[in-house]
Amino acid sequence: MGTFKDHKISVKELLSLIPDQYLEQLSLQGSVDRYSKVLHGRKMFYLLLYGMLENERLSQRSLEDTFNDPLFKQLFQLDASESIRRSSISERLSCIDADYFRQIYECIYEQYAALYADGDQQKLIRVDSSLVSDTAGKLQSSLGHDRGKKAVKYTLAFDGLLPCSAQAFTEKMYNSEEVALPQIVWQHVKQQAHHQNLYVLDRGMQSSRSLQVFDEQKVSFVCRARENRKYEPLSNLLKEDQQTDLGEVILLSDELVRLYCNQPIKNKKGNIHHRESLLEQDFRLVIVQTKQQPEQHFWLLTNELEMPAEEIARAYRRRWDIEVFFRFLKQELNLSHLVSLNQNGIQVMLYMTLILAMLLLIYKKANAIGYKTAKRRFAMEVRNLAIAIVVVHCKGDLDRLFKT
Repeated sequence: MGTFKDHKISVKELLSLIPDQYLEQLSLQGSVDRYSKVLHGRKMFYLLLYGMLENERLSQRSLEDTFNDPLFKQLFQLDASESIRRSSISERLSCIDADYFRQIYECIYEQYAALYADGDQQKLIRVDSSLVSDTAGKLQSSLGHDRGKKAVKYTLAFDGLLPCSAQAFTEKMYNSEEVALPQIVWQHVKQQAHHQNLYVLDRGMQSSRSLQVFDEQKVSFVCRARENRKYEPLSNLLKEDQQTDLGEVILLSDELVRLYCNQPIKNKKGNIHHRESLLEQDFRLVIVQTKQQPEQHFWLLTNELEMPAEEIARAYRRRWDIEVFFRFLKQELNLSHLVSLNQNGIQVMLYMTLILAMLLLIYKKANAIGYKTAKRRFAMEVRNLAIAIVVVHCKGDLDRLFKT
């Protein structure tokens, strides 16, 4: 009951991969349940997960109704006599340990990534940010944004199938992508210390110094540079007989270069001025032209000196996957709507949204269906699973479910 005949994987199978014992263990090890009588960590996890599925636009009020729903309690084996109010959810989101949800997110990611790894020796990691400002007017701490609006910045690393690292930023310093993007890259490098990854970024990060540090630490990258940025050409890597038609783009040039950077210099009076200097590292500058818009050129910088120019261009084109993923998060999982205006609550909701996203993305991939279909059928299977549990529990007597 509750599964579609042509599906290769069911919601029940996916939910079984969520380590319920691990949730309990985390709660006992940390302080997540220290100040809560009802909304323990495990209950908050399942409440938020189920609430996001059941509500088109999640709110603290709808979460209150979800928790008090007998169907929800039966599905996740919770005490039928317990009840909560919206104010309790608001307070819990503001103080519950967000690290608890981060650890759950990382544990689930590792399980799913192991099951659905593509086998590539070098994994392509897309890194980008997206701003949310529509409902962020009441934020106490936020990024500066256009027209004086307050905003939250979500910065993610995405491996093409699943979100592999994430952070929600509200401090003004993270308004600059020069700060936000490198932080996520280093966060992911630390998590995946034994993996060989290629990080792909758009034009948000232009700092020559950041690229220098990446190269020194052997972090491979491809990023889009500003057109006509200043550099020193070293040698031409484009061979006379090289194929320049790369499919969607035409290869215009491929050079070994060194980048200029502004080096801070302090004079005798303690004043700081900047002097332009060349970095010592060699980088690669690949310039391509789009066929559809011949006037549009893409300047691609990388520290991959041996990779074919075609692969560099293809890696950057695949960066678009993270744009599609952000659209999925905002349109289908309502990431643009802030359930909590507290920094801690925002971080909790980001991790929970990504956990649900991973469930839906695996469900979508395994069953070869679209985003909207995946979410709709996933929710239907969850409800059918709950009904099946209720039928067994009640033995035909519904009064056993609704009695107080």
